Amino acid sequence: MTANKSPKYSRVLLKLSGEALGGKGRGSICPEAVQDMAEQIQEVRELDVQVVVVVGGGNIFRGLSGSMRGIERATGDYMGMLATVINALALQDALEKIGVPTRVQSAITMSQVAEAFIRRRAVRHLEKGRVVIFGGGTGNPYFSTDTAAALRANEIGAEVILKATKVDGIYDCDPKTNPRAKRFAQISYLEALQKQLKVMDSTAFSLCMDNKMPIIVFDMFKPHNLRRVVMGEKVGTLVTG
Repeated sequence: MTANKSPKYSRVLLKLSGEALGGKGRGSICPEAVQDMAEQIQEVRELDVQVVVVVGGGNIFRGLSGSMRGIERATGDYMGMLATVINALALQDALEKIGVPTRVQSAITMSQVAEAFIRRRAVRHLEKGRVVIFGGGTGNPYFSTDTAAALRANEIGAEVILKATKVDGIYDCDPKTNPRAKRFAQISYLEALQKQLKVMDSTAFSLCMDNKMPIIVFDMFKPHNLRRVVMGEKVGTLVTG
């Protein structure tokens, strides 16, 4: 399929999991994986597309799993939020090294390493051509980074949430265990809920549905896939009304 000459979207929110930045290792940051993410973001920015990124922290610490091991849930969630800031700084470093101006904003105040999240300032950074990386989740326990992505996308006026995964879209069952799994090219919010497909957690998904924020789930581990999505090619699964 031939891509459009101009991007389909002008402002996007990219949701990256902590596991994506960890590469094949666990509990670590993989420099090669972070570099690959940075280069794909650079590709999109060169199309004059405004990019904001929300990063997870699962490669370092996950609040929910911490609570299962005896850590108080709210404390564990704050620890997970701090992990997302570590990942945000790693991604910022990789982007800056290839000439992409970047700002990290954190929902948890830590002025020595990141700006506090201020919506109007974030939008201004985008207008000046900077990539904005949001760390610290929502700043509140009991909310996931999926919810932070849905919240920030709506706050800063993104046109779409691009959820980067290790599979090429949404399936009716696990394609790793069932070779007959069916991939959806497009699905409605309601159908995804009824089929209990794991697009995002329920809070994040409801926020997207209520505000008609489209979601594209795609495989970012294929070269140039992020650019293809932004150009409007049929990549991954589109979740919309």
